[in-house]
Amino acid sequence: MSTTTGQVIRCKAAVAWEAGKPLVIEEVEVAPPQKMEVRIKILFTSLCHTDVYFWEAKGQNPVFPRILGHEAGGVVESVGEGVTDLEPGDHVLPVFTGECKECAHCKSEESNMCDLLRINTDRGVMIHDQKSRFSINGKPIFHFVGTSTFSEYTVVHVGCLAKINPLAPLDKVCVLSCGISTGLGATLNVAKPKKGSSVAVFGLGAVGLAAAEGARIAGASRIIGVDLNANRFELAKKFGVTEFVNPKDYKKPVQEVIAEMTNGGVDRSVECTGHIDAMISAFECVHDGWGVAVLVGVPHKDAVFKTSPMNLLNERTLKGTFFGNYKPRSDIPSVVEKYMNKELELEKFITHEVPFSEINKAFDLMLKGEGLRCIIRMDA
Repeated sequence: MSTTTGQVIRCKAAVAWEAGKPLVIEEVEVAPPQKMEVRIKILFTSLCHTDVYFWEAKGQNPVFPRILGHEAGGVVESVGEGVTDLEPGDHVLPVFTGECKECAHCKSEESNMCDLLRINTDRGVMIHDQKSRFSINGKPIFHFVGTSTFSEYTVVHVGCLAKINPLAPLDKVCVLSCGISTGLGATLNVAKPKKGSSVAVFGLGAVGLAAAEGARIAGASRIIGVDLNANRFELAKKFGVTEFVNPKDYKKPVQEVIAEMTNGGVDRSVECTGHIDAMISAFECVHDGWGVAVLVGVPHKDAVFKTSPMNLLNERTLKGTFFGNYKPRSDIPSVVEKYMNKELELEKFITHEVPFSEINKAFDLMLKGEGLRCIIRMDA
């Protein structure tokens, strides 16, 4: 048994004290895990746009001070009461949504929207007792989406942890705990393009390129990448993207451009930006009769989706997805195995690496739109 079991652990964490201000490396106290909770040592984490979004807090409710971070890989340090399927030393990926395995959603083959553990961006405390496990000098520091991986140790509900193959390199597979699985699953599990079909992907960041990778794996013959940043087009070719559209190059709506390119519209589209105009374009660019559009990006809280009902009546389908329709505990271990079996490449998503002490560099890179995933090494 670990000497830290049942003890408060003092460690370093990157604290967001207020919206848009650089994170500060602080010594925090991490309380032991309570009922159905697990304390894990984070070895690698990466920055996802969702972290930046809630750090900026422009379109969401501000919750500060807070420890952000939700894309990571680590090792179980200790477990709380009632935890039976994890033990110290297990390798895990924390996930921003969960799987209690008992609610109607978890028992459904179709849903991953667990009643107990589905994403809650406003909650800054643990479910068990509505308290934070993080503090500085006795003052609580709030959690983020149940994960808070920008800390050397964190406490997570057992239902939000995927136990994975211990041979899988955590500095690679950590990206599967959010963005890459989200994009990949949006295509493979939700859009489900047929071999030889056409797919449009809106937004060529990491999630969008994972969606394109899913289309490539599915055998799509045309994968059209849509992005306002032309610098992303060259890299996107590595992920199977065959054609590119920059909406800035046209005077007409991009959905009309795509419809003309594809004789009436694409078979499938996946929207990965969270911008409402892109969401509407992604829906309106699919072919009538059979086209399916899948929304992945998280919109501004006041955004409203507007389209003519005729677009639906003409047999276009609009779907949404969280986390690529993957159930965290049941499905993510098999996605890790896809990487281990070389069916899925993860290295091409990882473009930068920084030590934990320089975590703000990762934010700078993402704000500049440079690279895809920046791995943050916790031990450096």
